[in-house]
Amino acid sequence: MSAKHTGLSTVPGILTAGIHSGIKRAPELDLALILSTHDTTAAGVFTTNKCSAASVAVTRRHIRAGKIRAIITNSGNANACTGQRGLSDTINMASFTAEALDLKPNQVCVGSTGIIGKPLPIQRIRKAVPELVRQLKPSGGRNAARAIITTDSRIKEASATANISGKLVTIGGIAKGAGMIHPNMATMLGYLATDAEVERTALQHALKFAVEESFNAVTIDGETSTNDMVLCLANGLAKNSRIRLETSAMRSFQRLLTEVCLNLAKQICHDGEGTTKVIQVVVNQARTRRDAKKMAMVIGTSNLVKTAMFGQDPNWGRIMAAIGRASVPIKPDRISLAFDTVTVVKNGIGIGIASDRAAKKVLRKREFTITIDLGIGQGHDRIWTTDLTPAYVALNAHYPT
Repeated sequence: MSAKHTGLSTVPGILTAGIHSGIKRAPELDLALILSTHDTTAAGVFTTNKCSAASVAVTRRHIRAGKIRAIITNSGNANACTGQRGLSDTINMASFTAEALDLKPNQVCVGSTGIIGKPLPIQRIRKAVPELVRQLKPSGGRNAARAIITTDSRIKEASATANISGKLVTIGGIAKGAGMIHPNMATMLGYLATDAEVERTALQHALKFAVEESFNAVTIDGETSTNDMVLCLANGLAKNSRIRLETSAMRSFQRLLTEVCLNLAKQICHDGEGTTKVIQVVVNQARTRRDAKKMAMVIGTSNLVKTAMFGQDPNWGRIMAAIGRASVPIKPDRISLAFDTVTVVKNGIGIGIASDRAAKKVLRKREFTITIDLGIGQGHDRIWTTDLTPAYVALNAHYPT
């Protein structure tokens, strides 16, 4: 794989572009297009926010309809909470993009991200689409990645390859996200493409699994947005035997897709608004995996824990308090807690000042792990979170409306 290209630009049969259309201030890119040169099998995972945007409703419908060929996305305007006009604008966005590409409207998915509650400048987008189509090229992934970001400080791309059933299969993707990040899903857009031939049910299953292990294992601020979606297009150009459920090829493909999604999800975590630290929270020996995931998320979203991490204060009492309110079975006298390899709590009791001092050195690092052993079962899970900083408060206090 060339060091020059990553993400979507590594996937055969995928053309991409990103341009300035006038939604954001020039010269910021704000309109992206992804096109497969061949029909695809498509899958999608969407926000659970009940105030979901028009783009989510339309794209859900188009994914169900069949062969997706293109994804158009604008940034700078979420087109959420905009009523019937917002829905009409999204439908029109799919229609005039399809016309420019000689496709059917239901072959185009639509994404939007940015400020909630403002009407979409649909005429600017309509005027920009012909130029967007002209800019399509195999190496345009970086511009597409740049055109979908909002408060992100950097673009996010990832790709990976593997030999599946005797054929080299590539998966590439781009994502955006830095704030309003919390599972089910988060303020993120993720667009993936592969040259694998995959049965539709298998692709949906693999994407759902990969999202659960990656994007749904990241929390920055406990906020779930209105516009989140992760889409995957499979165009079959690898000419592999069609991947089906419950096969070794399916397991290999699922691992590869999860690898790419996890790479993108961790990039989102590292780019969290105002973030100075990325923390992996691991819960072991819970009664069930569900309990472990629930507890890890309670710890990872605790403002008291997150601010302590920013202050490089190994205040394990805050973590113990979060453990106790997670509403999962525990036996306090069996709990152990460590920062990386430094154990600070054993059998529910603090070890002492020396271990706390050693833990403080761990907290100076940019990335570290909090590990909780509950000692009551085999359940295990982990999430990634960040510290909570004054910069996060300042950024979101002044975010434009």
